[in-house]
Amino acid sequence: MSQNIITEREQQVGWIIINRPEQLNALNRTTIAELNEALTAYRNDSSIGVVCITGSGEKSFVAGADIKEFADYSVSEGGELALSGQNQLFNFIEQMNKPVIAAVNGFALGGGLELAMACHIRIASSNARMGLPEVSLGVIPGYGGTQRLPLLIGRGRANQLIFTGEMIGAEQAKDWGLVNAVVEPSDLKSSVTSIASKILKNSPNALEKAIQSVNAGFNSQLNGYEVEIDSFASCFGTNEFIMGTQAFLRKEKANFRG
Repeated sequence: MSQNIITEREQQVGWIIINRPEQLNALNRTTIAELNEALTAYRNDSSIGVVCITGSGEKSFVAGADIKEFADYSVSEGGELALSGQNQLFNFIEQMNKPVIAAVNGFALGGGLELAMACHIRIASSNARMGLPEVSLGVIPGYGGTQRLPLLIGRGRANQLIFTGEMIGAEQAKDWGLVNAVVEPSDLKSSVTSIASKILKNSPNALEKAIQSVNAGFNSQLNGYEVEIDSFASCFGTNEFIMGTQAFLRKEKANFRG
C-alpha cells in the first residue's frame, strides 16, 4: 500500500496524486519508488490511455527533493541518488508508452520542476511558482534539470534560472514555453481532463510511436528522422491504421478504444 501517493482512475485517465502535504509533497526515495510502481501499473494497463500527475492541495505540486534525506551523502551516494532517480522516475516518464500530463498546482521547485519537465505536457494553475534553486544549497539539479530546461526555454533563460535559483510565476513560465497553458486553480483538473479527452480519441499505438519519435530528436545517440520513418512505417502494419483510414474514408470517427 502506498504511503505517499494516491492513485485514482477516471474512466481511461489514470491520476497520480503526490500526497505529502506536511513536506509540500517533496520527493524522497520512497515516493519515487511508489511513483515508479504506479506508473508501471498504468503503463501495463491497456485500458488507461493518459496519465496525469499532480500534488495534493493547491499549495504545492512538488516543492523539491526531501533535503534531509541526502544532506549527509557522499559523492558516490549522490551519484547513485541521481542515477536511480532518473531511471526510476524522470526518464521513465519521458519514455512512457502513453502521454503523461503534469497538473502543476503551486510550487514546482527543484525535483518538482524536473518532474513536471519530464512529463509530455504541462498545465499550470495561476498560482504556480517554478524554479531550480539547487545552487543555493551548493549542488546542481540532478534529475535532468540542466538538460530538459534549456530544451524547453532556451539556453540563456535556462542559465538565468539555474544560476540565480530564482522562481518565476505561471504566466512567465507560459511566455517562456515552460508550460503549455495557465488556468485558474479551480479549473486545473477540468482543463487537464479536457486535454486528456482529446488525446483519448486517437490511436494508442500512434501516440506511443509519436512519443518515441519526438524523444529521438533530442537523443544525440539516435537519428530522429530515421526513428520517425521506422515508426511511421510500423503503423501501416496495425489494425489501428486500418481502422483509422477506413473510418476517414467513410467520413466517420474511428473508435480506437472500443
